[in-house]
Amino acid sequence: MRLNWTEGELGEGLRCYRAQKFFAAHEHWELVWLGSKEPEKTFLQGLIQVAAAFHHLQQGNPRGTRSLLQRARVRLERYPEYFGGMDVSSLRRDIAKWLQVLEAGAATDGRHYPALQQARRNARTK
Repeated sequence: MRLNWTEGELGEGLRCYRAQKFFAAHEHWELVWLGSKEPEKTFLQGLIQVAAAFHHLQQGNPRGTRSLLQRARVRLERYPEYFGGMDVSSLRRDIAKWLQVLEAGAATDGRHYPALQQARRNARTK
């Protein structure tokens, strides 16, 4: 399965995520996830958990944010640097930084959310 982040539910979910409409992003991506097979299924589940984590943060639930980011990190660890058209390595670094902040109980206001960067054109992706 090729993941197309420019149109359909994946594209709309990415637009929502970048607009910090994390619950909507989660919903769009879940529609694709339901019909996916491995290895894309677990990858999408990791992204869905990232979106859900930041929805929890917006709702004032840093504990739920931390829990979901920990689960997303575990799911995304098995993927190469670039997968499904996304820069997974960058996302994993951002998740690790967020987990450090959350575990330290530091302020999260004004922090940048993981960007979900699309892989460079010349990067090897599945």
